[in-house]
Amino acid sequence: MQLALEGISKKVGPQSWLYDMSIAPRSGAVTVLLGATQAGKTSLMRVMAGLDVPSSGRILVDGQNVVGVPVRSRNVAMVYQQFINYPSLKVRDNIASPLKLRGERDIAQRVRELAEKLHIEMFLDRYPSELSGGQQQRVALARALAKGAPLMLLDEPLVNLDYKLREELREELSALFAAGDSTVVYATTEPGEALLLGGYTAVMDAGELLQYGPTADVFHKPQSLRVARAFSDPPMNLLAANATTGGVQLTGGAMVNLDLPATASLQLTVGLRASALHESRTEGDVALAGVVELAEISGSDTFVHAHTPVGEVVAQLTGVHYFELGSSVTLYFNPAQMYLFGSDGALLLAPVRGGGR
Repeated sequence: MQLALEGISKKVGPQSWLYDMSIAPRSGAVTVLLGATQAGKTSLMRVMAGLDVPSSGRILVDGQNVVGVPVRSRNVAMVYQQFINYPSLKVRDNIASPLKLRGERDIAQRVRELAEKLHIEMFLDRYPSELSGGQQQRVALARALAKGAPLMLLDEPLVNLDYKLREELREELSALFAAGDSTVVYATTEPGEALLLGGYTAVMDAGELLQYGPTADVFHKPQSLRVARAFSDPPMNLLAANATTGGVQLTGGAMVNLDLPATASLQLTVGLRASALHESRTEGDVALAGVVELAEISGSDTFVHAHTPVGEVVAQLTGVHYFELGSSVTLYFNPAQMYLFGSDGALLLAPVRGGGR
């Protein structure tokens, strides 16, 4: 199935929930809708599913406009944040319900296969109320997969689970999606989740579609400051700067020698991902001297928050490091790792993946 949305918008009263946008999720791949709460992800999914009618535009399924066709007449599977299962049915019957509706054969075997894929085969004779939150969400996912719909919509399905369960299910979902041929649209607020799922990413903010493309391309080359802010965790360090004849002058800081594009404005913003900052200096690096305001260890990384003359910065250092609060620290970055945005927020320069500029 090929889904395409052309010139879609959605207004509720005088308020715009979705601004004019066009997007065609790839068939047989995962498209991640990435954005903060109220970015418009759920509204867009409801339009895709047929739960809501757009205020303008067309929704094409294999070239046919399906605007106004109710959701019950479309072959769509949805999984929500909440654990939506049939409470009066045992797990095996929950999973079997779409198979029975289609009148399929060998239902028991298919239910067993799906349960094994999601590691819930030992719970088939229990009721949903007897399961943990993570187990209930696995049941909901198994039922959605059993439907075999060509379009599967998942609206932040892991947000209510604890960290460990989210990590486990993300990996399992990546494998399940890769093995299927459905068009999968997955909404999340977490950049790391988008990177893990891969495929394609649509970055949304305040009802606008900011950028859409292969996930790695969108991450490494955000078209604007708004995209860079949305697709960075921890947030990208954004430093005020001015264009000079020799390159870029950080406000209150060092001069960075750089060949600027002819279209560069006088006022610029330098973007540095937290992972681009490090403690050891190599040739050509630029130094940022500062004071440690916070240091936190997360997994195998240490995040250092420092106050510098150019502003507050966060460095993501590999390994476990210890810093005294209030102590001096010098962080370094290679100019080839800089992003550069113009006064209008548009991307001017981005690091070249796998090397320098």
